[in-house]
Amino acid sequence: MKASEAIVQFLIDKQITDVFGYPGGMVTHLMDSFDKYKDKISAHVTYNEQGASFAACGYAQVSLKPGVAYATSGPGATNLVTGICNAYFDGIPALFITGQVNTYESGKGLSCRQKGFQETDILGIVKPVTKYCAYIEKPEDLLPELKKAYSIALEGRCGPVVLDIPMNIQRSSIEYSIDDIQEQNIKKFDEEKMKAIIQLIKAARKPCLLAGAGIRQSGSSALFKKMMEEIQIPVVTSMIAIDALPSDHPLKYGFIGAYGDRTANFIVDKCDLLITLGSRLDIRQTGVNQENFAPYAKLIRIDIDPLECTNKIKTDEIDIHMDLNQAIPLFHQLLKENLKACKLWINTCNQIKQELLDIDDQLPNQIVQQLSKELPEDLIITTDVGQNQVWISQSFYVKENQRILYSGGHGAMGYSLPAAIGAYYALKKPVLSFNGDGGFQMNIQELQFISKQKLPIKIVVFNNHALGMIRHFQEMYFDSRYTQTLSAGGYFNCNLKKIAEAYDIPYMQYETGESINTCINQEGPYLIEVVLPEETYVVPKLAVGRPNTDQEPPLDRDLYRKLMDL
Repeated sequence: MKASEAIVQFLIDKQITDVFGYPGGMVTHLMDSFDKYKDKISAHVTYNEQGASFAACGYAQVSLKPGVAYATSGPGATNLVTGICNAYFDGIPALFITGQVNTYESGKGLSCRQKGFQETDILGIVKPVTKYCAYIEKPEDLLPELKKAYSIALEGRCGPVVLDIPMNIQRSSIEYSIDDIQEQNIKKFDEEKMKAIIQLIKAARKPCLLAGAGIRQSGSSALFKKMMEEIQIPVVTSMIAIDALPSDHPLKYGFIGAYGDRTANFIVDKCDLLITLGSRLDIRQTGVNQENFAPYAKLIRIDIDPLECTNKIKTDEIDIHMDLNQAIPLFHQLLKENLKACKLWINTCNQIKQELLDIDDQLPNQIVQQLSKELPEDLIITTDVGQNQVWISQSFYVKENQRILYSGGHGAMGYSLPAAIGAYYALKKPVLSFNGDGGFQMNIQELQFISKQKLPIKIVVFNNHALGMIRHFQEMYFDSRYTQTLSAGGYFNCNLKKIAEAYDIPYMQYETGESINTCINQEGPYLIEVVLPEETYVVPKLAVGRPNTDQEPPLDRDLYRKLMDL
């Protein structure tokens, strides 16, 4: 079998249905092989390799199978790097295949910068942001390396792998065979830690669970919800895990951190036991001064990645390195057997929530809440990066079966549109892509893909004719010098109506209070522009060095003291 065909057959055997890429000289054999097997697997041509890499991420986030993207050597490969970083920092399983110049053209071992046309040492570039990467030097190495890379992408904390395959290796003949990947061993629990955990649970009067993105990524959502039905503990989430529970769940109190819900931040401040499930506790969650985070609480951190716990939040924290599919049933039982009823604590949480209800409600938040309540339960949502992302996190009314996808750790503008493409092909369900006017233009070319394929992707663009989040920084720290963020400072936006017409996509400008059901229910794509004032803010927002309970704009001091004293 031709080596490039073996790659395609391997993906088919792994039940990958859709891959994403862009044509190039060094992947022509792979492209041709995908076409030969097009009745079993679809290779979708995006309009930039970065778009392909983000589409692969979206596909993986929804399907929980590795996303796959390919590109040619040189600039094609380097255009994948942002998506590779995104997969690495958010723990998304993905296989990236880069074409490379023929081995006999390669400058490997020479001192010159480049020998072959478009030759680039892509592995030297991506090694720090991949779980594994390899150059395929001999045809007989291809399948073993492919199997190894695929397995590593899914082992432990998921992430991206890269295989760099020269053109002459792709066209060589190899014998195809595939062995099943061995299951991971179940991790045994440390007995001493077990005893310590039981004592902490027995002593707790104000426990709190922090749900992280690991719940969705590990496929343990059902186990988590089952635990929540039995164990009455307040739940807060990370920003990118707001879909861990529906918004109307009585024990869900919002997401924590710099841009988080004040209610969630106050609850974490008051709890005496905080158990984190698949959340890495970065500075955006804890604040710069980590001693202010959950100051009265003992901390139990459950994470499949032991390296995340090298970032110590508390000197006496208990770190547990387990897959959540194993850890959640264990903690379900421990909490059930050892936790005392905490009705008074839940009453306190509800009082905090009531005191702060709608206190930061602004026009964008109101619009997001209204739009989200209209949306179907099985809709997939993608967000971009910037103000739109935070408004969605703060105010989106999450229904039971909805997924909300983010570029979390890497925070890549331009993510939402191509990620929506990948998410659609993962489940073949409609997608709503939220964007800001800045990030929307980062991968605007993918409108051509959406239009050509008539995908049921509805695109909402919040347009305040500014890079609003950076504008806010400039207002706070640079005496309102709006360099490069407003039109007066050099930032320019496009006419979205004309853009929609150019790509043959229906368009509407949203008016406050208007229903978008007509757009949502229409087949194919739709672009919905939400025009906002230039001076549009994300609040609350944490200033550097302040505790999470004291976000800006500051609460009335009497109310603040009242909440702190509860």
